[in-house]
Amino acid sequence: MIIGPVFTREAVTAPRRGRFFFYRSLYVAGLLLLMCTAWLVLAGTQVIRNVGDIARFGSVLFQILTPLQLALVVFLSAILAAGAVAQEKDRKTLILLLMTRMSNSELVLGKLLASLLNVLVMLAAALPLFAFLVVLGGVSFAQVARVFAVTVVTALAAGSLGSTIALWREKTFQTLSMTALGLVFWLGVWEVVALFGSTTVLGVSCESWATGFSPLQAVLAAASPILPTEEALGPLSSGVNLFVLVGAAVTLLLNGVAINRVRVWNPTREVRMGQEQEKAAVSIWGVEHDLEKEQDATSAKAEAARSEHVDARVKQGSGKSRQVWDNPVLWREMCTWAYGRKVLVIRLAYLVLFAFAALGLHWSLASETVRGGNELATIIPEAAKPLVPFFLVSMVIVNALAVTSITNERDGRSLDILLVTDLSPREFIFGKLGGVMWVTREMIALPMMLCVYLWLRGGVSLESLIYILGGLAVLYLFVATLGVHCGMIYANSRTAISVSMGTVFFLFMGVVTCILMMISFSGSFQTQFYPFAALILGGGVGLFVALGARNPSAAIGAASLLLPFATFYAIVSFVLDYTLPVFLVIGAVYGFTTAAMLVPALGEFNIAMGRARTAAEDE
Repeated sequence: MIIGPVFTREAVTAPRRGRFFFYRSLYVAGLLLLMCTAWLVLAGTQVIRNVGDIARFGSVLFQILTPLQLALVVFLSAILAAGAVAQEKDRKTLILLLMTRMSNSELVLGKLLASLLNVLVMLAAALPLFAFLVVLGGVSFAQVARVFAVTVVTALAAGSLGSTIALWREKTFQTLSMTALGLVFWLGVWEVVALFGSTTVLGVSCESWATGFSPLQAVLAAASPILPTEEALGPLSSGVNLFVLVGAAVTLLLNGVAINRVRVWNPTREVRMGQEQEKAAVSIWGVEHDLEKEQDATSAKAEAARSEHVDARVKQGSGKSRQVWDNPVLWREMCTWAYGRKVLVIRLAYLVLFAFAALGLHWSLASETVRGGNELATIIPEAAKPLVPFFLVSMVIVNALAVTSITNERDGRSLDILLVTDLSPREFIFGKLGGVMWVTREMIALPMMLCVYLWLRGGVSLESLIYILGGLAVLYLFVATLGVHCGMIYANSRTAISVSMGTVFFLFMGVVTCILMMISFSGSFQTQFYPFAALILGGGVGLFVALGARNPSAAIGAASLLLPFATFYAIVSFVLDYTLPVFLVIGAVYGFTTAAMLVPALGEFNIAMGRARTAAEDE
């Protein structure tokens, strides 16, 4: 095939795996379950009088499903593409691929399309289900075609971004963090542009510019029954067409850069330094010397190596040695550049994102009237818009560092060294968690500072502020523990990263979906609970498969079933302005889930370290 052997192998072997069919079946089943839940909610809270009511239901459901599908596709495309390349780097197999006769384009495009194969197949499987909404009315085939065109182009652009960054950066954490920040900047900047509405720039309104460059604005415009047009765009006629063109151009540009630089970026700097030292040695002790000179040189090098040995040293170094703490894992995480010096770049990018979020929050509070009271719901919707994405990206970064802190140790074979040490499981696990919290301290502290600013401006009461800060602290500890837990129970790094970050993403998307459906099909929450029960139960089963299938325990089983129900209860309490139940449920259930994951993590570490003892040995 033109794309190369990497994609050819994936296209041939993927249908042989059961999960290839399971993922697309699960996705379509999830969409169908959402449609059925929405219908039951509508039928249980409202009276269906005529065909027009069914058409309005189809239109509203289409407006809900299209941005959710886009968010899922963007996340999966970027993470899968970045993870596929990062795994090759961690296992040192990318160098082997570079040594083959494959061209740069075959390598880059092959890895990209191989990682996106599952995503593209999922979209193809979901297309008939979206076309079914046309039968309900309120949706046309043109809307479905426009939405899927925007979604496919966005998937290619997001995957190209993740793949290019992964080929460029050396550390997996750097790759995942920069990919997440890049996606948030992509969406956030154009959301700010969209706020200016009909203001024209170069004869085109800011709303059309945002539609032409933002996937979210483009998919919302594509899903509308009447496509907004702009005469100044000329032949393109609409921002949706402009976005398809821009998305294709971004995809070509990113892949062009990756194809041109892949053999410049790789091998990494450490490998190049070793190669240069080897070349220098060859130039000094080269083949032009006779046998006697080569033997003398070899003897001299051996003698020099023996003199450098620790047993042959008599002179003490003049420099001060660093004192290692009682927990060496925590010392390494906090006092060394364990994740590379490029973490500073990630922190700088996060500070820029913090500045945008702070400005957005300030403008929202200045333009909206905040109503008083001591309720959590006093956070106005306009003020929550800049906060929610900022909270999500901070939790994704914390989770990414936690899971890669384990997978990097495994891929680097350093976990095997622990077999001959006296390091305890408690020291390793809690050392990793403490290091994650320390390295990502800005990602934890800055969102809390925004909440304090919201309280100072009168957006929330002091009681609500305490609940928010307490809930955030519990959630940050939860996502960090989730990353360590997935890193320990999954031997494959790509699977561990996908499951860990996917769990955080799907929990967030589940909350957003429930809120959107409650608002769109408003009615009695008591009657809405039963339709949501099947969806919540399915989420609990999926959570147990992700967290407890490899190392099942009663605690993880109970936590997996309780977490979706507790989250649904917290959402309902939030909408009904009940303050205290939200904090109590979040703190209790997510805290219990965190504790439930720590116990198997310690036990799994004991098994991996070869320290598991039988009951007879204990006696």
